[in-house]
Amino acid sequence: MGSQCDVCKKKPTVGNQITTRGKAKYLGGVGQKPTGISKRMFRPNLQRIQCQVGGSVETLRVCVQCIRSGRIQRPIKRRAFTMPTSV
Repeated sequence: MGSQCDVCKKKPTVGNQITTRGKAKYLGGVGQKPTGISKRMFRPNLQRIQCQVGGSVETLRVCVQCIRSGRIQRPIKRRAFTMPTSV
């Protein structure tokens, strides 16, 4: 799928962008009136990150909401091999 989260399946949704003019009532005007309504897209904030899936590491497109809520597990970064030091 195009721009869809691999974890929660969040995808773009359609909404309206409303353009208004006039002064708000609480500021002393007669209220704002819509002068134009056009379609717009609400797109999920997708990031391409490495995730631990089962026993392997995969690169997935995941939305930030899933990353911050801890629904994915990042792979464990291992240090490069070093010789043991004798004390």
